[in-house]
Amino acid sequence: MNSARALCFVLPLWLVVGVVHAQTAVIDRVAIVVGRRAVKLSDIERDLRSSQLLNHQNLDLSDAAKRKIADRVIEQELIRQEIQTGNWSKPSDADVEAFVAKIQKDRFGGSERAMTSALGSYGLTPQQFRKYVLWQLTVLRFIDERFRPGVLVTDEDVQAYFDQHRDELVKQHPGQTTLEQLAPVIREQLIGERVNQAFEEWLQQARRRARVQFIPAAFGGEIPASSPGVVEP
Repeated sequence: MNSARALCFVLPLWLVVGVVHAQTAVIDRVAIVVGRRAVKLSDIERDLRSSQLLNHQNLDLSDAAKRKIADRVIEQELIRQEIQTGNWSKPSDADVEAFVAKIQKDRFGGSERAMTSALGSYGLTPQQFRKYVLWQLTVLRFIDERFRPGVLVTDEDVQAYFDQHRDELVKQHPGQTTLEQLAPVIREQLIGERVNQAFEEWLQQARRRARVQFIPAAFGGEIPASSPGVVEP
């Protein structure tokens, strides 16, 4: 699967806090209720901090920024609920550490001090960022395990893709010019695309079925624009 979506998710952390009750102290902590699960405002802010750091964006915790990612928050909660209903495998601590190490190497020249400083400037601790990474890897693994088994790519599909994109493929993979050489690359590309498509279709269906309640005060008094679903103020 294309990890960009997951990590712009790519990729979002939300903690389950239970059903919202009509008490001011609780409502002040809740931004969105998806089904019977509530998403806290602080969790949305942690997602903004982490995603903006990874995407080289200035820190923006404004009400407008929160409204902008509201749909993503809902989608991530729907994914979380689906994961909790199944026996899906989870990333290991080693997987998380390897991914964090890659970010540290690619973004901060391998300097732990520089990375910790950057996290601090976005209001994040290393532990909070690792939790964010764990969730991203969990989503990627779920998507692969849930949707890849249902994907079929035939030899005819591979041949057709090769015929249509041969010049581009040869440019991307120097020294590989034949169908036999490029078939594994093409097959994996097509599988990834179809896994993404199956995931998006499932997510749209789940979103249409979802009952969502926004707490306007968490978004500056304005309810975010939302994709189809049962939306309540």
